[in-house]
Amino acid sequence: MRFMVIVKSDEKTDVAGAQPSAEDLQEMGKFNEELVKAGVMLAGEGLLPSAQGFRIQYSGTTEARVVDGPFAESKELIAGFWILQVKDRAEVVEWMKRAPFREGEIEIRQIAELEDFDNATPEIVEHEKKLREQAEANQ
Repeated sequence: MRFMVIVKSDEKTDVAGAQPSAEDLQEMGKFNEELVKAGVMLAGEGLLPSAQGFRIQYSGTTEARVVDGPFAESKELIAGFWILQVKDRAEVVEWMKRAPFREGEIEIRQIAELEDFDNATPEIVEHEKKLREQAEANQ
């Protein structure tokens, strides 16, 4: 099972643009190293503040609209993420209880697999498999 672990932003990280200390970066690096050595970490990144981001809004028949950040609700923004592959929900919970956070919040969401969709025909599954292989080759 794959899970996305979403690290929630806050006023310090998004609005004020506070960066982690060298100590925080070292702790996170050690935790990431444990995840990698255990073979569960597929990806993980920190994100820059929303002031450097943008959104694209879609409204049906009109042209998509680009809206530049910063965005107001910092508690609903994302400061970073991991993609973890583990055997079940309990394992991802155990890993994330060990994350080097002293405050804040994370959200964990299971990543949908193509097999989770009722309308995924064998042709769609095969096409998606080929696309994933090409994407992996791009890395």
